[in-house]
Parts: sequence; structure tokens; C-alpha cells
Amino acid sequence: MKLYSTKGEVAEVDLKEAVFKGLPDDNGLFMPTSIPKLPLSFFENIHTLSFQEIALEVTKALIGDEIPESDLKDLVYDAVNFDAPTVHLHDSIYCLELFHGPSLAFKDFGARFMSRLMSYYLKKEQKDINILVATSGDTGSAVAQGFLGMDGISITILYPSGKVSMSQEMQLTTLSQNITALEIDGVFDDCQALVKQAFLDKELCSTMNLSSANSINIARLIPQSFYYFNAYAQLKREGKLEGKKLVFCTPSGNFGNICGGFIAKNMGLPIDHFVATTNANNVVPTYLETGVFNAKPSVSTISNAMDVGNPSNFPRLLALNGNEFKKVIENISGSSFSDTQTRQAMHAVFKQTNYIMCPHTALGYLGIKEYLSTKNDAYVGVFLATADASKFADIVEEEIGEKVEIPQRLLDIINRKKVSIPMGKDFSGFKNYLMGLTKQDA
Repeated sequence: MKLYSTKGEVAEVDLKEAVFKGLPDDNGLFMPTSIPKLPLSFFENIHTLSFQEIALEVTKALIGDEIPESDLKDLVYDAVNFDAPTVHLHDSIYCLELFHGPSLAFKDFGARFMSRLMSYYLKKEQKDINILVATSGDTGSAVAQGFLGMDGISITILYPSGKVSMSQEMQLTTLSQNITALEIDGVFDDCQALVKQAFLDKELCSTMNLSSANSINIARLIPQSFYYFNAYAQLKREGKLEGKKLVFCTPSGNFGNICGGFIAKNMGLPIDHFVATTNANNVVPTYLETGVFNAKPSVSTISNAMDVGNPSNFPRLLALNGNEFKKVIENISGSSFSDTQTRQAMHAVFKQTNYIMCPHTALGYLGIKEYLSTKNDAYVGVFLATADASKFADIVEEEIGEKVEIPQRLLDIINRKKVSIPMGKDFSGFKNYLMGLTKQDA
């Protein structure tokens, strides 16, 4: 597997280099030089395959002979060891539940796959690595759970103080071992900017073996294609797709999740259209309307994991559509919804169907409902449920008027002691902290 930078100013690299480097030296994003089409027979028989079997076939096609098949099977089966079921909500609308992993969020797929891929390479080379992660909520907890206790890997998580939910924060700050949480006095974009600056700082990079576990890392992106295939397999197995067009709606913040969907589409998965829904941070829906991408400071909402004003994966979204605006708007629509609309959706869906949605999932529901309202009955819509409602219990309970059951594994975490390091958003302070780590190791 060869990868290029979206800025096109550096040489192509192999998968291992892309995974550990995180970002190319020209500050672009790594992308596969080619995305293979899966054979027609795969889609004809996909309903007979398990989720793990599907994930393995997709990975084999994407990365080729980078890793021996027996090792790759062990890696994939260990990473994807929980389900992602589709649930019929009403009419032709289905919910794809991606929150059955250890951190109760969709990012478990990417984090677990990446941790095992890195560990595979590190064991072979007997190296240590320092991973930097910026999070608006769920990325950090998924990475923390995915990498917890792994030898040779140290994780530093940057999160915006006061702008993640209580359960998210406790998942970030209570694990210890090889996990350190930095509580940044700013917003998610400030955290993300600090991570990006670190990778471009020559002194830091020459002193520390740095990598990233954000969705900017290609190892996070690959497994986010798996569950689109699996949703298709489930609906086909149930006979729901005969004569129908399939549409996915993805709640979007940094836009890595929907890029995973486009990888699946480019590999041949018959997806008719995508809908990207955002909260008030609507730079991509605005781009889809105007053709102008105008990053702006993020604003806080109740769907905090999507509070991103400058989505890092936007260049990938363009690349996966041939960098052609015409093709982009043919394949994807954008919608933006307010906190009030989000709350109303959580309330209405619970009253009508007894189904409980977190705020991010509610945005997905709003997007697919809006899109299908303009179509006939030849469409089936699937929206992605990105997190368990219990992670946002205070907001959800306020809207549905009932207590949300907290899974035991989350209760075990939120009752622990929080440990975080307060820090400003200036790069010099962050760099000094990282350089101090190298002195401790010396």
C-alpha cells in the first residue's frame, strides 16, 4: 500500500511510515494512491459473512501484502470484537449502532485497529512511541481505551477544559498507566492546532518519536469503512434492499467518519448518496451550498464531539471525490441543525419509538429524515448512532423525562479520581512540557 500527501509536496510512503508519521512533512494528509474495487462476488455473498470476515476482506484489499494474512487476521479480529447492529426505527429509516465497544462510541473501531497495527510494527522493531491526540470528547476516550497498557506506547490526550461531558472527561482522565490527559484552556481547534504544530516542529520530532491517533492518521480512517459494509450486509440479509437505493447519514465533526464511508463507496459498496449533518459548526454544509470553504472558530453545542470549526479531514473528502466540486455535491448533501432542533428530535423519537439517542445521533436522525422527506419509497436511509446515550445522560434525561441506564463499565470509570494537567493553548508551553518528558526518559 502506497500513500501520498493531499498537498502533493512530498514523496509517497508505505503504510508503516504513514501510520507512525501521522502527518506528511508538507502538512497534508496521507491518502492511498489507489483504492481497489472489491469483486462483485464479494457483494453478492456479503450477507453470508460475519462482521469480522467482512472487515478482514476489506483490509486485505486495501493494504495488500503489507502484513502476512495470518497476522492480519489476528489483528482485525482482535480489533473488531464487538458488533455494530442496524436497528429499524420507523418507515425506511434505520439506525446503525456504533457504540457497543469499550468506550461506548464509534471511535473504538479506529482506535482499536490503530493500536494493534502500531503494536504489530513496534514489536518487530523494538521501538517506543509517543502518541499525541486532540479530542473534542470521544476520540480521546476511545484512544485511551484502545491503547491502555500497551508496551512501548505513551499517550498524551489534549482536551478542551469544560467542553466535554462529565463521562467523557472521566474516561480521559482516570486510566493512568501509559495515558496522560492535558486539560487545555481553549476549544477543540486549539487542541488540534497544538498537535499539528508539534508534528511540524523539527526540534521536537528529532527528539521524540511522535505519532498521532486522531482521525488525521490513516490507520484510524481504514476501519471506519468496515461498518458501512456491515450495515449493507445486515440490510441485505434481511431483504430490505431489494429495488432500493441506500443512503447514509453521518453526524460529522472532523469528517473522518464520512471519509470512511467514501472509501467503502469507492471500493464498490452501492451507496447512492451521503448526508453529512453538523451542529452550529456548519462550515462543510456551507461549502456544499456555496463552493467556498471558510474555516471559523468552533462554537460550543450540546453535541460537543462535533464542535469543530476547521475539519481536518476536509482535504480527504475532496480527494475521495476527485477534488471536483461537481462530484462532491453529487455524492453528498449537508445539513446543519440547532441545539433546539437536536433536543426536539431526542424527545420526539423517544416518545414515538422509545428509542434513546445521544445529541450526536439525533443530528444523524434529523439529517436522514430531512433527506428522505424529498424522496420516494425507493430509498432506504441509515443514520449512524455515534455514542451511547448514557455518555450524555444529563442532556438526554432532560429531554426524555426518564433516567438513562448507565452501563457498568462506564460506572466503573466515572467513580474514579480525575487526574489531568491544566495547560494554556500557547505552543511554547506545550512544547516545553513535551521536551520535559524527553529529559525524564533520559
